[in-house]
Amino acid sequence: MDTRAKFESRQAHLGVIGLGYVGLPLAIGYAKAGFRVTGYDLVVDKVDALMRGDSYIIDVPAADVAEVVKSGHFRATTDPAFLAEVDSVNICVPTPLSKTRDPDISYIQSAVEAIAPHMHRGMLIILESTTYPGTTEEVILPRLAESGLKVGEDFFLAFSPERVDPGNPQFHTTNIPKVVGGITPYCTQAAVALYSQVMERVVPVSSARVAETVKLLENTFRSVNIGLVNEIAIMCKSLEIDVWEVIRAAATKPFGFMPFYPGPGLGGHCIPIDPFYLAWKAKLAGSEARFIELAGQINGGMPRHVVGLVAEALNRQRKPVNGSRVLVVGVAYKPDIDDVRESPSLDIMELLHKQGAAVQWYDPLVSGLEGTFAGHKLAAWDKATLARFDAAVVVTAHRTVDHSLLMQAGIAVVDTRNALPGHEAPQLVRI
Repeated sequence: MDTRAKFESRQAHLGVIGLGYVGLPLAIGYAKAGFRVTGYDLVVDKVDALMRGDSYIIDVPAADVAEVVKSGHFRATTDPAFLAEVDSVNICVPTPLSKTRDPDISYIQSAVEAIAPHMHRGMLIILESTTYPGTTEEVILPRLAESGLKVGEDFFLAFSPERVDPGNPQFHTTNIPKVVGGITPYCTQAAVALYSQVMERVVPVSSARVAETVKLLENTFRSVNIGLVNEIAIMCKSLEIDVWEVIRAAATKPFGFMPFYPGPGLGGHCIPIDPFYLAWKAKLAGSEARFIELAGQINGGMPRHVVGLVAEALNRQRKPVNGSRVLVVGVAYKPDIDDVRESPSLDIMELLHKQGAAVQWYDPLVSGLEGTFAGHKLAAWDKATLARFDAAVVVTAHRTVDHSLLMQAGIAVVDTRNALPGHEAPQLVRI
């Protein structure tokens, strides 16, 4: 039975490397569709939790994990030897930036090194990790071709950008259209045959390079537009205009406008990072990415702008930042999730700390932080506890938090997310 037939009959054994926010939902989705799936991760605690039927990802219910483990459709391991048995493997590993803002694809390279000794005929390898255009063809293909197998005939290689929106109950692995581009047409067809068993819609494109660029465009679009609205927010602040009212009114236009909203800075693994992958590759090709660089500067400066607003709010009460007790409300990078990667809250807390503020934080979804603010979590959320602070800054507005208690506590409040619409008071400062 050839590779495509195995996928279409769901008799294939599938592998997923990296069981994080992308890899775990994909692996469980495959398993629920009836495939036999093996997930691979280097973190022993993750593997042990999954084999107990537990989940550490908010969007993956523990009941789903327990169901597919019990049925035998899913298992997790730290041993890469299973790769010799699988018909396909999805690479879902982190792709951060280096300190110099250059792409760090070391996790991809490590995954490929794990796969290479186990290459066999009929194997499909799909990279899902966000990366710069050309990675699949220029980095992965040469290493796998060392096996002597020919791409498009003996094995198949493709790129399909991950598209996840943690905390969004409307969109999940199966109903988000899946873009895929292979090294050869048959590589694309093989990947389409696999994804079509699970995804409601698969969108093939002409090459892996196109697919790689699709994801970068999506997140660059968001980064640039967020940068624009952040700049508008700063301008409106100077002009004493409510930027939130401006956006609400502009959004009534039924064409030619899409609302974006200002905030304290960018967070998560995608928007703060992906545009710089594209900018880096563009520079190598002799092209400038001026919008990307400018948006990065504006968005990167928002935490400092927020700290300035905290100083303004405290000044209205004749208090300095130095020595004041400041509460940061919400440290996850977006509402209703527990992920703190690249969260602007971390920068804001660090800047306040350096200015002499006594900083604590509150987030009902985040159990703890590492480093300077470990152990600084506020345990209670009530008016009496909040009243002990001089100021609070709402950085991430979880729906489960009653932010109106901040106003009742009578302290200075900086609202960066419009979490307190309709409230007007001298102690309230909005972004």
